[in-house]
Order: sequence, then structure tokens, then C-alpha cells
Amino acid sequence: MKKILIIHTGGTISMLEDKTTGKVSISNEHPLSGLVDYVNTYAVVEERIEFSLPSPQITPEHMLSLANTINQLLNMYDGFVITHGTDTLEETAYFLSLVLDTEKPIIVTGAMRSYNEIGSDALYNLISSVRVAISKDARKKGVLVVMNDEIHPASNVTKTSTSNIATFQSPQYGPIGIITKEKVLFHHSLLPGNAYPITSLTKKVYLLTAVSGMKGDIIQAIRYLKPDGLVIEGLGQGNLPKDVVDEIKLLIDSSIPIILVSRCYQGVVQPTYGYDGGGRQLKDMGVIFTNGLTGPKARIKLLVALEKTNDMNVLKKMFEEEIN
Repeated sequence: MKKILIIHTGGTISMLEDKTTGKVSISNEHPLSGLVDYVNTYAVVEERIEFSLPSPQITPEHMLSLANTINQLLNMYDGFVITHGTDTLEETAYFLSLVLDTEKPIIVTGAMRSYNEIGSDALYNLISSVRVAISKDARKKGVLVVMNDEIHPASNVTKTSTSNIATFQSPQYGPIGIITKEKVLFHHSLLPGNAYPITSLTKKVYLLTAVSGMKGDIIQAIRYLKPDGLVIEGLGQGNLPKDVVDEIKLLIDSSIPIILVSRCYQGVVQPTYGYDGGGRQLKDMGVIFTNGLTGPKARIKLLVALEKTNDMNVLKKMFEEEIN
């Protein structure tokens, strides 16, 4: 049997509901730890508690620590399952996909309902994740998110509902596989991605969403904070209100990379429009266009990328890589 390590980091999957008040909070003991017999029928399973944090408290530094743990234990296990809170699960999964260089399955999962809530998906998602981790077809697929009988690549998956158990979707391309009672089925493969192993996180990157009537003062305020990079969720195909253009140029002239994504959850940004604030003008100024990333993921990638290089041309190539 294959040997799988379950790494717990906290989140709803590790919490219990108070039946009197309805409050869901961290328990003294992980509620799934006593249920390893459910997964030991599929693999030899060991557990490790890395953190016990709700996911809004997970930082990129925690993500790097988690990656370091996996690297240290890589030769001891055939695959890894990480339990995580759902609020920032997609960011941790994507971070791991960027910095880990392995063919072994790395599965991230969570739950929308704590273990003792009616209709809990906690144990079911954990079992499904172990089943995917032991699947030979899960190798070379990068980091995967397994929730609600579906398998999603870390690069595409996002939380789409505040409370529905089917919250995790890949709006751009859909899931790459499903889990049935009998089988783990992958229905398409991913393009190979590049790994960027890092040893530290030292940069400061902000994320900003463009809105109607946006002025340059918000960009100016960010400039005073001396950022190492900025990600902007632009409008439509990659456009911004014209009043922010001058401030953006000042940042670029100061060698601060600006990454542009779209607020839309489908499609990619492209330099189509030539008006003031349009994508063509922004790209000509030196704004770097992504290829399908969300704002939070683009921020994660820029944090990682800036540990490797400050060269604008190299950064541009990194962000134009194909997204599966």
C-alpha cells in the first residue's frame, strides 16, 4: 500500500459546531484524527498538525513553511493531503504549485461544514483526497484541490460561494477529474508548469481592484508605502479609469512592476483598447499582462517571482506562461 501523509493546518474541516449557540470554532483535538481507519483501507496514512489556524490567518510565510515541510518529507511518502480552511485555500494551493518541484501528488482539501454539522463534507472530502493521492494518474498533475467529488488544478480553482459545499469551481476550464464510488477519473491533462523554489519571502506586494470613478490618489497612497510590486484587477479585457494612468506611470518609472488581471472570472486580459486607460496604452507603458490568473493568485505569483528576479522582461515572460 502507498504511504500518504495528511498535514492539518486548521480551518472548518478541523472545527466543531457548538450545538447550543451554532458557533463554529477550533476544537481542542482535531475531530478527524480519530477516524484514520476510514482512510487506512486505501493507504498507510500518517498525520501531522502543521498549524491550527482559520485560513484568514494563514500568511504567505505559513505557506512557505508548509512547502518546506513537504520538501523535507518528500522522500518518505508517496503523496500528501493538506487539510485547510476554505477562505484562502486556493492561494495556499497555488503557492505550493509554484514552489514545489515534484511529480508526487499534492492534494489540498477542506470543508464547508464542520465535522459535527448536519451534512458535513469534512470526512468525505478527506477520504476522496486520499483516494486521489494514491491514484497513479494523479502524478505529474501538480497541486490539486479535491472537493465535492471534483478534482481541480491549483492554477484555476476558486471559491465561488460563501457557504455552498459546491463552492470550489474552475470557471475558466472546469475540473480536470471526478471521484466516483469506484474510481478516480481524470478526463484531461495539464500543460507542464514551471517551478520556482524559494527560501524566503521578503517583498511587499499589494492587490487593488479597479472601480468606476477610481482616482489616482489610491495609487499615490500605495506608492508612499514603497511597494515592491502591485497587482490590479482591471475592468473587462484589461482597462482602467483614465485618472489612474499618471500614477501608474510613476510606479513603473520607479521600476515597480504592475501586474494586470481582470475582475472577470473568465477570459484573459489583452491590449485591445487604445483610449486613455485602455489596455493598449497600459501595455505600452510597461504594465505586465497575466494569462488567466485571478488577482489573489497573481499577487502570490509576484511575491514568489520577485524572490527570483527584478528584471521586468523576465517577469513579463513568467506572467505570460500558459494557464491550464
